[in-house]
Amino acid sequence: MSYAAASRSYEAAVRRHARAEEKQRKELERLSKMREKLSVLEQARLEVESYENRIALLLSIHKEQGEVWDWAKVAAVLPPTPPVRRQAHEFAAQSALLVPNPPSREQIETLVAASRARDDAAYENDLRSYRSAFEDWQKMNTLSLRVLAGDSGGYLEALRDCSPLIEISELGSSVRFLSHDALLIEAILLLDGTQAIPNEVKSLTATGKVTAKPMARGRFHEIYQDYLCGCVLRLAREVFALLPIDTVLISAKASYSDSATGSEIPEPVLSVALDRSGMNRLDFARLDPSDTIETFPHRCDFRASRKSGAFQPVDPLCASDLPRFSGGADPAVLLNAAQQLRLEIEDLSGELAPALPPERNTDSVTFP
Repeated sequence: MSYAAASRSYEAAVRRHARAEEKQRKELERLSKMREKLSVLEQARLEVESYENRIALLLSIHKEQGEVWDWAKVAAVLPPTPPVRRQAHEFAAQSALLVPNPPSREQIETLVAASRARDDAAYENDLRSYRSAFEDWQKMNTLSLRVLAGDSGGYLEALRDCSPLIEISELGSSVRFLSHDALLIEAILLLDGTQAIPNEVKSLTATGKVTAKPMARGRFHEIYQDYLCGCVLRLAREVFALLPIDTVLISAKASYSDSATGSEIPEPVLSVALDRSGMNRLDFARLDPSDTIETFPHRCDFRASRKSGAFQPVDPLCASDLPRFSGGADPAVLLNAAQQLRLEIEDLSGELAPALPPERNTDSVTFP
């Protein structure tokens, strides 16, 4: 399977697993373009349905993920086969000599030369296709080997080229990734903030008219919080589906109004460390995103500012804040491991020089 074939396979899978809300959104967009052809009642109904679909899309962002990548399978894909020059047109031209009353030799030679040129052109076209396919295969093969080796640069390249984060970006968000080591990826999620959430509630009256009223502050913050947590969960799912890591550290930033300058400054409002084993135990079709985030190591303050309506900034978690062992491990196992480690340390003679932490890969990749 070449790089192009893998991409096509992934795109087909995404289309097959497209969420109902996403399909409905596209249908509503199509209908919006036909708005002038609709009756007043149909236009009103379309406007309310579009609003309701927007809310449903925001609150269900966590429910889907892309294909799980099998990098060992990708690495085992054989390179494309080089093309073989064929002489079909030339042989067809030469066969004219075998019919009764064949053309003159000069005509045959002209026909054969033209046919040979057609064969050459077909071969050159096949050769260009082969070279392109080989480059794609070589790129994907090299990338798969780097990912399997736990190469940080390979992780970032895979996140840039293969990560299905289109839906998150369509909702007004962007992501920047940092690779720490073979088991930890850090992601900085920049949300569109309160701009992503409608600030009014639309409904249809009995007479078929659209009414719009300001959304209650409590409801607005409830949607905003679940959308924020849902984006974090969706991002973690995509990273775990793509890369063989154990933990993803995500800090979500939202625009925060600086009272001193009046400008909008992105500030971290949620920081959470999600481990693969903990994520694998979740039922994403039924969970509440906000409640789920609280089961992982996190920092957040969802008390909204009365002045700006935004959540309070927090100090984001960093790699040094993460425990040595997975948060999903059995406490008894952790206690036993700690006791064993203590005994080993006591048996050592002399002073132990403190181990330096591994140098962090400062390379990053931003999506989109």
